[in-house]
Formats: sequence, structure tokens, C-alpha cells
Amino acid sequence: MRELDVVVIGAGQAGLSAAHHLVRVGFEPDRDFVVLDHAPRPGGAWQFRWPSLTYGKVHGMHSLPGMELTDADDSLPSSEVIAAYFDAYERRFGLRVHRPVDVNAVRDGERGRLLVETSKGTYAARSLINATGTWDRPFWPRYPGQETFRGRQLHTADYPGPAEFAGLRVVVVGGGASGTQHLMEIAEVATETHWVTRRPPVFREGPFGEEQGRAAVAMVEERVRRGLPPQSVVSVTGLPLNDAVRRARERGILDRLPMFDRITPDGVVWSDGRAVDADVILWATGFRAAVDHLAPLGLREPGGGIRVEDTRAVRDARVHLVGYGPSASTIGANRAGRAAVRSVTRLLEGVPA
Repeated sequence: MRELDVVVIGAGQAGLSAAHHLVRVGFEPDRDFVVLDHAPRPGGAWQFRWPSLTYGKVHGMHSLPGMELTDADDSLPSSEVIAAYFDAYERRFGLRVHRPVDVNAVRDGERGRLLVETSKGTYAARSLINATGTWDRPFWPRYPGQETFRGRQLHTADYPGPAEFAGLRVVVVGGGASGTQHLMEIAEVATETHWVTRRPPVFREGPFGEEQGRAAVAMVEERVRRGLPPQSVVSVTGLPLNDAVRRARERGILDRLPMFDRITPDGVVWSDGRAVDADVILWATGFRAAVDHLAPLGLREPGGGIRVEDTRAVRDARVHLVGYGPSASTIGANRAGRAAVRSVTRLLEGVPA
């Protein structure tokens, strides 16, 4: 068992930002703190993005603190561009990320320490910065008859790009940015596509400025403060109405259907008798926070979420969540990493939060 001041779980944008700020204030990697990441290589969740998501299609990618991402080729897959950038960042600042390491559970230990149980042993930490994001917890809704479907069902987390859907009939479920991107790509090669969402999509005209950004973050932050699960970004910002989306709407690709009532062996049906045959159902239904390893600490509120103030878990001031709720964006993750390190430093110095 290794005793450390801080354990950082996750080496995506939020985890690397936190690690960077720990180094800046004097913590030494592998002596005072350790960064654990379950992914096989640098890049966070970006390394798993589908190949057709090129860097030029990425919205609002902010550089990590202290090192800009410059001269990126917009035509390359974002998975390659951002993974290479994260790799260079880790090496430049000597962050020494340990991977692949699976964190199985975090428990209360002796002398006020947290026991971080992993596939490579146990760490006893005075504080924890959790930056595990959402990619590992794809959300699959359940509908009657789902198990009878004879075609293929997959989630955004498994999306391989449009080529595999050539000549097929595809139902895309989900009103977020990923769903619309998948649909517009697949429509170019599929025989037939249908777009199904629970709520009518809201398309946002004009630029998304600082004022709108603050309002969106405030709405998500309010839910987190109340101990509710964070909402998706699109639920509070709407979908950007760019040229590609306008063209897709004109062609009828983004004509939305309400949510179906059940799934049959051959497709989906609605209670009014409408039916659509399908070879594939693609669930672009988002993700949930990957925080199951924190369950032994009892951080969840009755509403199902973890109540967080600033980055501190209200039920345990030793635990900080970054990239969670209002900080689940690249710029939010940067700020949360810095805030978490400030709070951790005060905690370790014995100053009340």
C-alpha cells in the first residue's frame, strides 16, 4: 500500500489539468501524488471517438493549461490529433500517468485516508480528485421487445463511422449533437434513415456567446448543487444550426419522429399503429457519470446525483469531482482542475474549506 497526498483518477482533460496544477503548486508526481488512467494510451475519451469525427468537426476544444494545441490538421480524426496532443502534454510536464490501471473502489481508511483499490494495488490518499468523465457509462434506454430485435443495436460509444451502414435501414435514437452527426453521415450511405427523439429538438440560431455559456453552466450547476444527476449539455444549450444542419433539414434527413413505444423483431412501432422496419437501431442516448467506484463512500443524494459545491463533494470534503456536471466541457475541466487543486491544498494544510 502506497501513501500519498493526492490520487487523481482519470487522465482526460480534467485529470491532466488537475495534475498540471498540482505540479505548479509544488506537488511531485509519484511522490506526493499519482495519476491513474484505465485507458491503454494517452487521449482520454477522445482516443475512442469514431474516425469520421475529424478535428475540424469538433466544437469548442480548449487547450490544456500551459500548452496550446496549435497547427492541428482539421482533416485528421480528432482521436489522433487530441491523443497526440495529450501525449505531448504529459511528457512536457512530466505527469507520469500510470496506465492501464482500473480503479475498482474508493473506501474510507484509517487515519482519515481514502483507500483507492485498483488493479495494480491499493493507494492510501489524503485526498482524491476524480476525473473519470462519462465515456465508460453509455446510457442504454430499455423498451418493450428490445431483446427480440433481429437486427443490430449499438451505442454511440461503439459507433464505427458510416461505412458499416451502407445499404441498410437505420433508426437513430437521440436528440443530441452525436445523434445528429451520426444521422447526417449515415444518411449518405444508408437505404433509409429515421430520427427518433423523446423531445422535439431545439436548434440554436446565431453564435453561442459568453452570456449563453454562463447561463447554460448555471443551469447544470444548480442541478448538481441540489444533488440531482447532471443534465446533458444539449438539453440546456440546444443544437447549433450550422450549414451542414441546414442542408440536412432541407433534405428531410432531420425530420424528427416522436419516441416509439416498443421494438419488434423487424423494427419499431408506435401506439398509433405506425411502424418502421429497421436493420439497425443506433442509440445516441448519451452517457452517465462514471462514478460507481465511489459508491462505498456514500456520496449520492436521494435525488441520485452527487452534490458538489465548487468541486468538493458535500458529503466528503476529501473528494473532488472535476469534469462532472458544470465542468463537463474542455474549458470547464481546465477551470475545475485549478479549483480542485486550490481546495486540496487548503485541505492538506488543515484550513477548513
